[in-house]
Amino acid sequence: MSESLPPRRFPGSGLAKGLAVTLRTMTRRTVTAQYPDVQPELPPRTRGVIALFEENCTVCMLCARECPDWCIYIDSHKETVPAAAPGGRERSRNVLDRFAIDFSLCMYCGICIEVCPFDALFWSPEFEYAETDILELTHERDKLREWMWTVPAPPALDPAAEEPKELVAARKTADKYAAEAEAEAQAAATATAAAQATPEAPPTAPGTPPAAPEAPPAGSGKAAPDDTAPGPEGTP
Repeated sequence: MSESLPPRRFPGSGLAKGLAVTLRTMTRRTVTAQYPDVQPELPPRTRGVIALFEENCTVCMLCARECPDWCIYIDSHKETVPAAAPGGRERSRNVLDRFAIDFSLCMYCGICIEVCPFDALFWSPEFEYAETDILELTHERDKLREWMWTVPAPPALDPAAEEPKELVAARKTADKYAAEAEAEAQAAATATAAAQATPEAPPTAPGTPPAAPEAPPAGSGKAAPDDTAPGPEGTP
């Protein structure tokens, strides 16, 4: 079998292609980005800075262990949570004390965001966090929390896709709490209506004798009660 020969190239063809690109660029209109007066339009998946959603963090330390630059610093302590039901067992949980990222070491690989099992870290397109001192590039959890509000919304799901299990669980919990609150409000309204429907006895003035019992109707066969108190023996 004869080997196929590469296409024959004319001398200077590479130079001609390079000059063609140069000429094509020279004829285009120059556009200058007026930054910082005009903010640039960044792609939705821009890797600007890492934001922290503190409520989702369980201090599993997975992000700090997987970080190739070791630029994530986490401190925590354990607290005892009382039993949820009588007779249950107490449990302990980790409470986050410090979560900091040194962006002078971070190489923006995104491994910490990918390995987080509880969706506590997100990419934010924010990029204006330059400092004059390199020590000030270590941002604590308060600053990372502020960047959380700049995280863009996730793209819409496919209409035929299943709903994420996190949303299903959150919706069930919200519906449960709403039903409990509605039941408590309804019970309170019922108790209030019952209290308003019960007539209150009029107040009795001090020194007023009690009312005499009513006489039985005629023909009932019952004798009227004798209000005369029996006297001592021998008294008519």
